[in-house]
Amino acid sequence: MYIPPAFRETDLPFIHETMRAAGLANLVTAMADGMVCTPLPLFLNADEGDMGTLYGHVAKANPQWREAPMGEALAIFMGPDAYVTPSWYEGKSRDGKVVPTWNYVTVHAYGPVEFFDDAERLLDVVTRLTDLHEASRPRPWAVSDAPSDFIQAQLRGIVGVRLPITRIDAKRKMSQNRNVEDRANVKEGLSRSGDTRERQAAALIPR
Repeated sequence: MYIPPAFRETDLPFIHETMRAAGLANLVTAMADGMVCTPLPLFLNADEGDMGTLYGHVAKANPQWREAPMGEALAIFMGPDAYVTPSWYEGKSRDGKVVPTWNYVTVHAYGPVEFFDDAERLLDVVTRLTDLHEASRPRPWAVSDAPSDFIQAQLRGIVGVRLPITRIDAKRKMSQNRNVEDRANVKEGLSRSGDTRERQAAALIPR
């Protein structure tokens, strides 16, 4: 990923929070026949390894896990993003030399991917993933709410994913290359949006 110095993000806690907040990631591996990508929810164990380890699962029918990948796997996480209109730039009224852009946060996490079908490990992964996404609900559903034999049958239809992170490319492009007035205008404009992600993007624009 191309990252100009002004947009490079190195704060690991912020990077981890972006990954946790993303919900859905894209797991990319290179095979002999080309690239394969699967959208899937992943959870981060920040305490496992120097940069953390990712866990999730794919369908057993998904061919991505059947062939050993060439090199590292890549997990892509998208954070808040927003279109930025040139109408918010002071240069529009001065000389008109402005163009639209897009503000966004993204994290690319790399590492050697492991696929596994051990039932105990799979149960741990689906339980932790479910608990994570059910935690904020008024009446959280738990894996243990379903019959044990039903869950065991479901586990036979998936394959676990483990990706220990060995390197991270993170980019926070939030108008850092604009002057103070432009940043303030973009921040105000996005803050008024009815779109939650645009308001989230506004909060990340430096003053």
